[in-house]
Amino acid sequence: MSEIDRRFAADYLEDLSGLLGKLDPGPVAEAIRLLREAGRAGRTIYSCGNGGSAAIASQMVVDMVKGASTASGVHYRMISLVDSVETLTATANDIDYESIFVEPLRHFAQENDVLIAVSGSGNSANVLRAVEFANDAGLRTIGLTTSTGGRLKDLAQLPLVVPSKHMGRLEDCFFVLTHIMCYACMEEGG
Repeated sequence: MSEIDRRFAADYLEDLSGLLGKLDPGPVAEAIRLLREAGRAGRTIYSCGNGGSAAIASQMVVDMVKGASTASGVHYRMISLVDSVETLTATANDIDYESIFVEPLRHFAQENDVLIAVSGSGNSANVLRAVEFANDAGLRTIGLTTSTGGRLKDLAQLPLVVPSKHMGRLEDCFFVLTHIMCYACMEEGG
């Protein structure tokens, strides 16, 4: 075992542990309430993001639709806006890339639905446009992002912020935040 690699791993875990301790549980509890309320009312929860954030947005659907719905008896309706490659590429090609999340919301979203937007930079134009549209259309918006910059933290009605610029640790914390929300719906009932 390389001492350099062991030290890197130890430092990374130490930094991540410190970050997790800085997350504010208050906004997370409010996000749980919004998800439960949407589930009980039969409203739809949407998620979006780019790259690693897209993977987080997509994974959350599995935990809510299969996990929380099965365990709680509440039928959570959740759709990731990143999961239809055909729709994404057609919209990007025929309209523009910044509209790839707005267009499906325009067609399907209804007032009091929920949009969960994930962006490590907080400045992804397509995510910001989706949140702007959702806010104007009467959706509840939750933003998982950095507290150290970007517009998403100010644009989302409920920002869940991580005090870091390191993309790996941001994504680690985003996964933890989504798991807290999903497992609260799963283990503590719908």
